[in-house]
Amino acid sequence: MDSEGRAKVIPTLHRVLSTRDLVLLNIAAIVGLRWLSTAAKIGPSSLVLWTLGLFFFFVPVALAVLELSSRLPGEGGLYIWTKAAFGDLHGFIAGWSYWVANLVFFPSFLLFGAGVSLYIAGGRWLELAENSNYIAGYCLIALWGTTWLNVVGLERAKWLQNIGGIATWLAAALVLIGGGVAWYKFGPATSFTPDSLKPDLESMAALTALATIAFAYSGLELGPILGGEIQDPRRRIPRAIAISGIVIAGIYMAGTASLMIALPAEQVDLVGGIPQALAAVGERLGYPLFGPLTAGLVALGNLGCIGAWMTGTARLPFVVGVDRYLPKPLSALHAKYGTPHVALLAQAAITTIVLVTAISGSTVHDAFVVLVDMTLILGFLPLLYIFASLPVLRRRAIADEGGIAMIPGGALGCWLTTGLGFATTLLAIVTSMIPPDDSPAPTLFRAKVVGGSLLFVCTGLLFYARGHRRRRRVSL
Repeated sequence: MDSEGRAKVIPTLHRVLSTRDLVLLNIAAIVGLRWLSTAAKIGPSSLVLWTLGLFFFFVPVALAVLELSSRLPGEGGLYIWTKAAFGDLHGFIAGWSYWVANLVFFPSFLLFGAGVSLYIAGGRWLELAENSNYIAGYCLIALWGTTWLNVVGLERAKWLQNIGGIATWLAAALVLIGGGVAWYKFGPATSFTPDSLKPDLESMAALTALATIAFAYSGLELGPILGGEIQDPRRRIPRAIAISGIVIAGIYMAGTASLMIALPAEQVDLVGGIPQALAAVGERLGYPLFGPLTAGLVALGNLGCIGAWMTGTARLPFVVGVDRYLPKPLSALHAKYGTPHVALLAQAAITTIVLVTAISGSTVHDAFVVLVDMTLILGFLPLLYIFASLPVLRRRAIADEGGIAMIPGGALGCWLTTGLGFATTLLAIVTSMIPPDDSPAPTLFRAKVVGGSLLFVCTGLLFYARGHRRRRRVSL
């Protein structure tokens, strides 16, 4: 019902996503092969950190999303869950933060894709790595190309996500094969000992690394945001989460180990670590195209990842626009394609501004780190809401929605899931505010990350206040 007591009419979206599409969307959205390089650079202890992230973050997120999507499977996902649990204001904050987090993160996706694509030509294009014209050109073409695909319909856009998911599988397979061949032919390039595998969880560096790994696992909440476009969401979402969850965890752990087998951990490059490692293996085996082939697959997988997040996050301003807290045009559907085209174009325009701002006056590496930390703060705030909503909605027992308790162990299992997930998420947010040890200007770094995050949240609250006042005037 709207503020005047009338039934609110939500534009009809097309249900086109199957279980297979959801599995590939989850893989494309969550498996960022760039995280293999990040983890491998940490060293062997990253394998233990992957395991801790799996049990303390990934599994709790999966269980929470399973139950909440079963209880409330509609379009908007985390927005409607938080709104049902805590009211309109908190629902808006969750949806807004998640949306702007991805507007900040899209540029880091694009920067990674621009960097890894240079390895397709071996070493011939690497001088372009700090060329702002190349970086801007690649990023803008990729951004607006994926936006156009989404505008003309999810039936077409889902193929970019599906192809990206398949490319990610193939690239991961090459990483595993390359690591296995390197182990068999040459022995591991990194020493795996009990001491090297043990992370020092009392150090800030290890806690920051754990936060980054938790961030790499995030994304299972994306699929349910498309609840209005999934065929039989109550049945298909749990299947997709179970299948993709196993695959994602396996890719991350085995892929990180393979990179460290192929290259010494300290030599792994943050952006080009995967093609760099496989190129080294290929050269030693007499197959120099091994690295460029992998770079092409990683770049294609990255485009699929951008497409997946572009698809999902545009539904949040669309749904919030329907609730009249954001400008009304955001709730419009394209007359021909039935897609939230205004929301898609708006987020592409804002991402362009963030991208240009990020690469102006700083190196690509510095911009990448700042964007990732801002995304972690903004993107994990809604996850705090997800975990907090879980016991609230279970206690209210929304049986009329047909939901069932998906978490084993009754109330104890529910609170354990909430506690583990909430604590890990909060730890990740806090550690992301701490500048890295090699930061040349820690104060400026903190100002960009914390100040930028606060600016985005406060901007959203201004939209909410404006929309709330408008709704009250209409109801009088």
